Amino acid sequence: VILLCFRRYLLTALISCLFWNSFGFSAAMNSKPNILLFLADDLGIGDIGCYGNNTIRTPNIDRLAREGVKLTQHIAAAPLCTPSRAAFLTGRYPIRSGMASSNGYRALQWNAGSGGLPANETTFARLLQQQGYTTGLIGKWHQGVNCESFNDHCHHPLNHGFDYFYGMPFTLLNKCQENKPPDLDVALQAKLWLYSQIITLAVLTLTAGKLTGLISIRWKIIACFTLVGGLFFISWYSSYGFVQYWNCILMRNHDVTEQPMRLGRTASLMLKEAVSFIKRNRHGPFLLFVSFLHVHTPLFTTAKFLGKSQHGLYGDNVEEMDWMVGKILDSLDKEGLKNRTFTYFASDHGGHLEAQDGSAQLGGWNGIYKGGKGMGGWEGGIRVPGVFRWPGVLPAGMVIDEPTSLMDIYPTVVHLAGGMLPQDRVIDGRNLVPLLQGRAQKSEHEFLFHYCGSYLHAVRWHQKDSGAIWKAHYVTPVFHPPGAGACYGKGICPCFGEGVTHHDPPLLFDLSRDPSEAKPLSADTEPHFDTVIRKIGRAIEEHRRTLTPVPEQLSLYNIVWKPWLQPCCGTFPFCWCDREGDSTQIL
Repeated sequence: VILLCFRRYLLTALISCLFWNSFGFSAAMNSKPNILLFLADDLGIGDIGCYGNNTIRTPNIDRLAREGVKLTQHIAAAPLCTPSRAAFLTGRYPIRSGMASSNGYRALQWNAGSGGLPANETTFARLLQQQGYTTGLIGKWHQGVNCESFNDHCHHPLNHGFDYFYGMPFTLLNKCQENKPPDLDVALQAKLWLYSQIITLAVLTLTAGKLTGLISIRWKIIACFTLVGGLFFISWYSSYGFVQYWNCILMRNHDVTEQPMRLGRTASLMLKEAVSFIKRNRHGPFLLFVSFLHVHTPLFTTAKFLGKSQHGLYGDNVEEMDWMVGKILDSLDKEGLKNRTFTYFASDHGGHLEAQDGSAQLGGWNGIYKGGKGMGGWEGGIRVPGVFRWPGVLPAGMVIDEPTSLMDIYPTVVHLAGGMLPQDRVIDGRNLVPLLQGRAQKSEHEFLFHYCGSYLHAVRWHQKDSGAIWKAHYVTPVFHPPGAGACYGKGICPCFGEGVTHHDPPLLFDLSRDPSEAKPLSADTEPHFDTVIRKIGRAIEEHRRTLTPVPEQLSLYNIVWKPWLQPCCGTFPFCWCDREGDSTQIL
């Protein structure tokens, strides 16, 4: 009997060991983990310590990397906020949901626009909600608010699977801070001002001519000119003249709490809300998506961090964000949730090279990678940090060089929550759990398609048998000035028109040998050139066959300001309030 019991014990132990080695699931995996997602705004891959920066201090993000897994080839699905975040939330290329633009407006421009993430798109928050998770979003949304009325909330986070939302439905703009130059439609605003001045001058000239008798004209005509000019001025100034009130607002669920927002306390409010959400839901499971307003311009930074970094205001802002990450991680520790929480940190796209104030650089650094924010093909616009931590389940200090995507978060967290992916649509992301645990050595991605708006600029082919990572550029932006590496003076590089160059044959690089994309290959220098180009060409054809026409959410009609859609804490147009008071303090 003793021998039989001993054999049974050995068999049980052996099965347990095999289960651990095969699946890497600890006791933490027996229950659904909490999921904590950090997403920075406009952060360059070269801005944090664990990716090589030794002058900006990011000890808390670096700690995540030491205690978990770091990805070195983590790719955003788009080089701008709105489409990249749509892909992150849905696991699908933005062109599939209509969140890719064919015009010059590649991101939502107003809270009162009618475009946004369609209601028929299923976010990972929705699927986790169905699995019993309490879901929360703290911070930036930038996926639209309303469709037909000021309170239909068709694009709102609460209509996309989040139980709780506190933050900014839009994105930070320079006008959110006093005495900052405009950054929304700057060229268009200049033209509108010019036209208004011309109309005013014409009215004054006609009036003076009438009064002096030099011009024979009826007063009714002058009155008509005055009325038209006034209506013209009101039609555009009512939007662009009050950007701070229309776009720079904070909401709690459906209610506007600050209009305009007070940037001096925004970081405190966001941090307080994140910590409070964790405490309220400590018995779990919960999904908390912390979508930072950092490090987007105007880089408002609290006094505690001003002047503390070696990289001016931008470095100060990065260090403040890292401190906030640390405070939120501390709250996990305080509640005893560290080992029961799957944590992720990334940026929505590369750093903004053109963000400058005179000689001061206000955008991020993308390391050795060419290009930046807005550039759909070059690595600097789409290669971002990617760090995961789950003690006891994911190995500590592991580095993965395989191609991965922000879209992979979707199937990964759905898998961890025990959910099923939608079967009625294409999901472009891949479950990262086997790769993160070391059970798989290769990424499931063979091809990744790099869009600029709705225009395909480049394609990446992961040739798994050889280890090569080929990348073909069909369209590249024209840098200004030539050779500068960015489009200085334009704000951001365009996707089409005279501001781009089309390549036939495409520019080809092997990123495994040339990650900086410095030396394009040719048929003379690369024996496999023609084979690679043909293979990628066939992949493009297959990819395009999976696309179906959908309404364009970033059409000119959808992005224009519509006063009847404006979120307002009062009676429009008297929209100003402060429901937060002075009850917050830095935690």
